[in-house]
Amino acid sequence: MEAFYRRYLTRCNEHRFDDLGEFVDADVRVNGVPTGLDQYAAGMRAVVDAFPDYHWDLQHLLVDGDWLSAHLIDTGTHTGTFLDVPATGRTVSAEEFAIYRFSDGKIVDSWGNLDSSVRHQLT
Repeated sequence: MEAFYRRYLTRCNEHRFDDLGEFVDADVRVNGVPTGLDQYAAGMRAVVDAFPDYHWDLQHLLVDGDWLSAHLIDTGTHTGTFLDVPATGRTVSAEEFAIYRFSDGKIVDSWGNLDSSVRHQLT
């Protein structure tokens, strides 16, 4: 599962969100809400639209059965509107904690928590 997640993260860092179906179930839930693959990918595209150089840097990874937990440092340059804040040109860095549940070799549940410093860094 670790190698699988690292491949997923590589695709994310390459901003190849059309490839996410290889990793994410069509009926994925995000933070407990049925979201679906299209909305899942759209959410990631929205981040990259605002931060074209957005990068997820894996710090720690834990696997327990069908569960995976990741601690990441996310960075990007704010060149588009995000959280209703117009582009500032600032580079932001934030810690992200994500938990995933896998079934049949794909992510079926995803919970994420990005630290609250992003808005502060933009304003």
